[in-house]
Amino acid sequence: MQSYFKKLGVYIRQWWDNDYYPEGPEAFLNQEQHVDWARTWPFIFLHAGCLGLIWVGWSWFSVAAAVFLYVVRMFAITAFYHRYFSHRSFRTSRFWQFIFAAWGNTAMQRGALWWAANHRHHHQHSDQPEDIHSPKHGGFIWAHIGWITSPPNFPTDYGRVKDLAKCPELVYLNRHDQLVPYLYGAVMLVIGSLLEHFAPSLGVTMWQFFIWTFFVSTVFLLHGTLFINSLAHVFGKKRFETTDTSRNSLILALITLGEGWHNNHHRYMHSARQGFYWWEVDISYYTLKVMSWLGIVWDLKRVPEQIYEEARIQKQRTLASTD
Repeated sequence: MQSYFKKLGVYIRQWWDNDYYPEGPEAFLNQEQHVDWARTWPFIFLHAGCLGLIWVGWSWFSVAAAVFLYVVRMFAITAFYHRYFSHRSFRTSRFWQFIFAAWGNTAMQRGALWWAANHRHHHQHSDQPEDIHSPKHGGFIWAHIGWITSPPNFPTDYGRVKDLAKCPELVYLNRHDQLVPYLYGAVMLVIGSLLEHFAPSLGVTMWQFFIWTFFVSTVFLLHGTLFINSLAHVFGKKRFETTDTSRNSLILALITLGEGWHNNHHRYMHSARQGFYWWEVDISYYTLKVMSWLGIVWDLKRVPEQIYEEARIQKQRTLASTD
């Protein structure tokens, strides 16, 4: 019983401080991969919160707000957490870097440094036995969401993000990654309350707005992101002969604002553009391009010409083999 309460105490403290490990993070990093059911509760909480729709109903305004917040937070994940923090595919100022980290944190997918460290590990070991979320080795459900609940994947491996860990403000946000989601939830409650009292014609209530923008929008955002780990490795087409099972998919690209061109990305991960051709929709890249015109970001890395040449050669080989 004493060990149970001790373990519970560690969980509670880690809820606020992700870098708290009484026995050191290595004790977690060196464990076997497995589902820790205690760590499934945050995901159960998010999904269960959607059941609140039974009591709060809906309004066009609340639904539109949920969709809008899905898009702006998905952009934060794809453009900032992924293309900037994980791959440094463009440059920005330290001020905007902090804003990007906080913006991405509203998606409730933990801190930017944790996200980047795990993603860099994925690229180093993509679809190899060491890959922490490979559907080839762990199965679809594990690749989709099971890996997040595994103890070895909980600590941030700062050794993989030494470039980012030099900034104490990023480390703070990463260490206390519940702070921004709490603030986000509080803001949604305040906005919902104001709309209920000052714009009753919209049919919005405080709890209705909160359920749609905090729970529903976030759950769709979570699974949209996780589909790249799971579905993008089993569904779609391969343009490049990579050493993994990455695929390109227009459907996933639309859901994730451009991340669905996953085979492109795994062939050349340093590009700010994942839709390598004009017909490959990449909304995140278009938005980053506009931000570059405004001077917020710069030096967007391009796809090298040899990559396009490789794609042309591969297409010719494919056509020749079908003749």
